[in-house]
Order: sequence, then C-alpha cells, then structure tokens
Amino acid sequence: MIFKLIRKLRKNEEGATAIEYGLIAALVSVAAILALQALGSSLNTMFKTVSGELDKAVTSVGKS
Repeated sequence: MIFKLIRKLRKNEEGATAIEYGLIAALVSVAAILALQALGSSLNTMFKTVSGELDKAVTSVGKS
C-alpha cells in the first residue's frame, strides 16, 4: 500500500509544472526590473542634458 502511494506521488508532475512556471515568471520579472532600472538611469541622464541645453538656449536668447 505504501509503495503504491509512493509510485503514485512520483508520477504526479502537476505541482512541478506550476513551480516551473512560477520560477520562469520570477526570472522574467527580475530581468524586466533590471532592464527598466538601466533604462531609467539612461533616460534621466538624457533629460538632464536636454534640460541644460534648453536653459542655455533660453539664457542666450534673453541676452540678445
């Protein structure tokens, strides 16, 4: 009877599939977070540069 139960549990792989999907979702989430952080830093630098250039342009127009 115990051996039957053990064999039945070894053949049941439904839980393993759910765990695999969970791990894949976690990995994709971590990759997305890292990519967005890197992109956010790059965008922040770009907007600061554009803002500085616009400030220079406005200042130079005001001096004319």
